[in-house]
Amino acid sequence: MKKPFSTCTAALLLSATCLWANAAPAGGELRIYNWIEYLPKDVLQDFQKESGIKVIYDVFDSPQTLEARLLTGTAGYDVAFPSSSQVPNLIGAGALQPLQRQQLPHWQQLDAQFMHQRENIDPGNRYSVPYLWGSTLLGYNQAKVEAVLGKGVDMRDYDLIFKPENIAKLSQCGVAILDSPTEIVPITLRYLGLNPNSTDPDDFAKAEAALKAIRPYVRYFNSAKYPQDLANGDICVALGWSGGMLAARNMALAANNGNDIRMALPRQGTLMWSDDMVIPKDAQNLKQAHAFIDYLLRPEVIARVTNQIGYPNPNTASTALVAPELLNEKNLFVPEEDRHQLFQVEPPHRKVLRLMTRLWNRVRSDV
Repeated sequence: MKKPFSTCTAALLLSATCLWANAAPAGGELRIYNWIEYLPKDVLQDFQKESGIKVIYDVFDSPQTLEARLLTGTAGYDVAFPSSSQVPNLIGAGALQPLQRQQLPHWQQLDAQFMHQRENIDPGNRYSVPYLWGSTLLGYNQAKVEAVLGKGVDMRDYDLIFKPENIAKLSQCGVAILDSPTEIVPITLRYLGLNPNSTDPDDFAKAEAALKAIRPYVRYFNSAKYPQDLANGDICVALGWSGGMLAARNMALAANNGNDIRMALPRQGTLMWSDDMVIPKDAQNLKQAHAFIDYLLRPEVIARVTNQIGYPNPNTASTALVAPELLNEKNLFVPEEDRHQLFQVEPPHRKVLRLMTRLWNRVRSDV
């Protein structure tokens, strides 16, 4: 468990509580569907205490599980947390309700440039609110990697896992990769010097060949296991989310097990994304849903989330409340001069998404 950082001043807490008392509905019920360990328990408890709203909180461990649930139109939740790449498909399928902006007074705290960049995902930002953002990068156990590849190895290079001769060596101590075709396939395309937003079947064939070449050396594809396994020393390299690598480092430090967990932003470029808050089509508790979303838009609240979970957020006023230890981690809070290494993917059309999913299924099963 990560140790939370204390960031809120008494004045901020007092003013926020007063605002909440004036704005939020009292009582009722709220059903939330979120990633495992992606909302601090104390933040959720404070929301319930301040609002009087009873929360039913369920979790999922893969984006595919979430999307399949929401696309039924009978998910049974009032707020859900899809990734930004899933939002266009959910909007197109009519699986979401538009937001009532007048019920979100803290919307103005969101960074204007960040919101503008989301226009291709959700035109007018009508259906989704960014929660946290991050990148997909390499996390590694320093000593175990050096034992296999030697000292001085350049960890800011995707050659480590995309060249079979390298990953074959690293497989001795274990390599894990996210189970997410919409992230790993674009990253592979970018590594190959191709357009990460390509729709060309020939480009996908090249990406599939590259992934199949390293498949025998990948211990598993999973979106939830790698932080714990990296912290414990069960694997030595993971291609996963930046916050997952921070969690691995914190777990290793808390266990005092001697595992030095680090992260690296590959110079070939890697994916930047956000996780969003949406209201599913069948949501029944709309006032409570908006109250919860607005609660997480409060700068002092989302700063607490960032300090405990580890991901940056797009709330400009929260930066002053984020722990310096996190702000100084340049692989998480990427400085402006390194932002060129980050790219975003355009929402794939359904035909391309099917192509990508089939490719991924073939790669996963090719052992």
